[in-house]
Amino acid sequence: MSDRLTRRQLLAGAGLAAAAGLAGCGSGKSTTPQVRQTTPPSSQSASPKPTLNEAALRKKIASLLVVGFRGQSVNSNDWIVKAIKDGLGGIILFDRDQLTGNKRNITSPSQVKKLITSLRNAAPGPLIVSIDQEGGLISRLNPSNGFPATKSEAQIGAINQTAQTVAWAQGMVESMKSIGVTMNFAPVVDLNINKNNPAIAKLGRSFSANPDVVVSNATTEIKVHRAGGIKTSIKHFPGFGSATGNTDFGVVDVSKSWRRSELEPFQRLIKTGMADSVLVAHLLNTQIDPSRPMSLSKKAITDLLRGQLGFKGPVVSDDMQATGITKKYGHDEALSLALQAGMDLLVYANQQQYDAGIVEKTLDAAVKLVKNGTLTEAQIDAAVARVDTLRPKK
Repeated sequence: MSDRLTRRQLLAGAGLAAAAGLAGCGSGKSTTPQVRQTTPPSSQSASPKPTLNEAALRKKIASLLVVGFRGQSVNSNDWIVKAIKDGLGGIILFDRDQLTGNKRNITSPSQVKKLITSLRNAAPGPLIVSIDQEGGLISRLNPSNGFPATKSEAQIGAINQTAQTVAWAQGMVESMKSIGVTMNFAPVVDLNINKNNPAIAKLGRSFSANPDVVVSNATTEIKVHRAGGIKTSIKHFPGFGSATGNTDFGVVDVSKSWRRSELEPFQRLIKTGMADSVLVAHLLNTQIDPSRPMSLSKKAITDLLRGQLGFKGPVVSDDMQATGITKKYGHDEALSLALQAGMDLLVYANQQQYDAGIVEKTLDAAVKLVKNGTLTEAQIDAAVARVDTLRPKK
C-alpha cells in the first residue's frame, strides 16, 4: 500500500487523482474525478492514543488473582482484607503453613466459617473462596480440624461405583458448602501411570490408570459439586501421572515418560462440558514445548488446550510461587510468560515463600506489561470475562 499511496499523492499533486487513485486501493468502479484533499493522508489517519486508566486496570488484574494468607481471623487492617476491598479476585485456604508447620487458616468448622464470612463481607463483589479438597491425604478439611475423614481418589477409583462416588463427593461438598467455600481445585484427572510418582500415586491422588475410570468418577464428582454450587478445576494439565518428582520442590521433567494418552481425560471432560476450569502444571514436557514449562507455555495453553482440545473456559495456574518456577524465572518473568501464554486465574498460595506484598507486587508488574505493550488491555478483559464464570453469586 505504501507504493500506491505515494503514487496517489503524486497524481493528486499533478491534478490527476481520479480513477488511478481509486484503482490503487482496489475499487475500480468510479471514473468520476475526486475532490483533491488538502489535508495530508498521514494527518487524517493519526488519532490520539487513548489514556490508560491505571486504577481500573489494576482492579481488573486484581480480580484475576487468588492469594493465600496466614491467620484464623482477620481485621480491617490486615493486608489480605485491604486487598479484598480493592478487588482481589479470591483467596485460597490451607490447614497448615508449609514454612512454619503451624496451623494456618482452619482450626474448626465454626472458626473457618467466621473467617470466610469476614472475608466475603469485605469484598465489593463476589469473592472466590478456594481450597484443595481432593479427598484422602490432600484434604484441607479433615478430622484434625473437626471435619469428617474422606476417602482418596485412588480408593474411590478402586471401588468404581457411581453410588459410592456420589456419596463421597456429597460429603466433601457438604463440608465445603457449610463454611462458604465456592471453588475446589479438584478433581485430579491425571492417569496413575507411575506407581512410584511421589506427587500423585504415592499420595493416592489419581482415580486410576484407566481413562474410563478417571473420566467416569471425575464426571460424577463434578456434577455433585455443581449441584452444591461449587466450581471445580480439573488438574494437572497436560498430565502429571508419569512424573518422578513434585513441582512444589523443583523442576519436574516428564518429557521422556509422558504419553499422549494422558490428555484423554482432559479432552473427554472438556468435550462433554464438564470442565469449569483447567489447572495447568509447572511441568517440563519437551514433547509439547521444547523450552518452557507448561504453565508458561503458549504451545501448551493457547495451541494445545484452547486450540486442539477446544477449551473456551478459564485456565488456572498451579502455585506461581512454586520452586519449580521461581528458581528459574523469578516473579515478574513468570507472570509475564503465564499471561502471554493464555493463563487467566493466577494462584499465589504464599506457602513456599510468604509475601504480604504479593498482590501489589503482581499488580505493579502486570500494569508494566500493559504499558510497554507486552500485553493488551483486551487480553486482560478476555481473562476477566472467563474468570467471571468462576465467581459465586453474592
